[in-house]
Amino acid sequence: MPERSGREFENLLREAGCSEKVIAHSHAVRDVALEYAQQDPLVSVELVHAGAMLHDIGRGKSHTIFHAQHGADLLRSQEFSEEVARIVECHTGAGLTSDEYTLLRVSPRDCMPQTTEEKIVSHADNLVKGSRRVNIAESIESAIHLPRKVRHRMYRLALDVELLCS
Repeated sequence: MPERSGREFENLLREAGCSEKVIAHSHAVRDVALEYAQQDPLVSVELVHAGAMLHDIGRGKSHTIFHAQHGADLLRSQEFSEEVARIVECHTGAGLTSDEYTLLRVSPRDCMPQTTEEKIVSHADNLVKGSRRVNIAESIESAIHLPRKVRHRMYRLALDVELLCS
């Protein structure tokens, strides 16, 4: 993947119809994600940077849970790498299983973060509300409306990223 600048990512987000709030959020998620990525020499910092900046590109089309799939599909249509598309696709909460997508009446895809880069961006997104950083307890507390197993998954993801990047 050729290295791109933050300005190029901002332009892509604007072209996709994302608001300035979404762009500010993306910058904040990128900053948190890069903190983690730079702690592990095996992590692709370029990939984390791209995935974090573009994770909400689907919000130009939808502000529902479906924005992740919309964003991943958009990036695939623009010939971004599958690694970046997967980060976007898997970033919501701590991922969604194909069964959970089926229950939401969306095309079933396994969108559980698998790679370290996918996990880092998903976790970083959980730690940013708007453009403000929060801790994992605040994040899970704000997700009280979600099923208990999803909140548990968010907590396990947080532990996993903390262990991977320490």
